[in-house]
Parts: sequence; structure tokens; C-alpha cells
Amino acid sequence: MTERDPRLEPFDALIGTWATEAIHPMLDAVVPGSVTFEWIEGGHFLVQRSHNEHELFPDAICVIGAPEAGDGLVMEYFDSRGVRRTYGVSLDDELLRMWRDHPGFDQRFSATLGPDAFEGQWKLVKQMFAHTAGEPRVT
Repeated sequence: MTERDPRLEPFDALIGTWATEAIHPMLDAVVPGSVTFEWIEGGHFLVQRSHNEHELFPDAICVIGAPEAGDGLVMEYFDSRGVRRTYGVSLDDELLRMWRDHPGFDQRFSATLGPDAFEGQWKLVKQMFAHTAGEPRVT
């Protein structure tokens, strides 16, 4: 593969290090952290590294790119707990979306990008009930 997948081009807007703030229903505080986005040389894959200053939020590394087979983009997620997950991911018209369909544990994230910040929300669908997991703000 010599040319970058055109579906990755909108992700250029994320390049850099962003300060984060996260909330969770189990905490009565805002948790600071950071997330960094950078291209692997060649620009075919985007690496995301995240760190939060609370043990409830694991550190993680993700790789975003085209899947081995199929359409769209995927995000391969690995965290400090040893968890590995595969998400679908898209960034269209300044709307970042991540999703994972897993029986009993569906996850959704959406965020609207602004010029200097973006704000998003994770949602978890577990056993037929929706639950909002947190509202991270990234600046």
C-alpha cells in the first residue's frame, strides 16, 4: 500500500497532545489526563496514547487504520489492565465516532471537534439498559 486511505485524512485534525478531563458515575471528581495522536511513518496508521490520573481510568494505546478485510476504519485498543478491544471508528464533518458491538457490552463514543477542543461522551449498553459512562472534555 503506497497511498494513505482517504478516510484517514480528517484525523489530521487530532494530531498533537491534548489535555483531557473525564468524569465517571463512580467518582465525584473530574479526572485530568492527556491524549496524544501521531501518525506512524507513512501515514497509514494513527496511534493514540491516553493517560489519566486515576486508577479507575486505565492508560491505553490505540492504532487506527483500515481493517485487514472489510470496509471502514477500525481502532485496535489495548490498555494497562490487559484489555484488548476492536472498535469501528469514523471522523466525518467534525464528528468523531467510535463503536463496538459485543453481546451485553455494546459501547458508543461520539465527539464534536472544534478548533481548539472537542467534547464527547461514552455510552455503554449492558443487558438492555443504556448507561452513560462519562463525558470527557479534551482541550
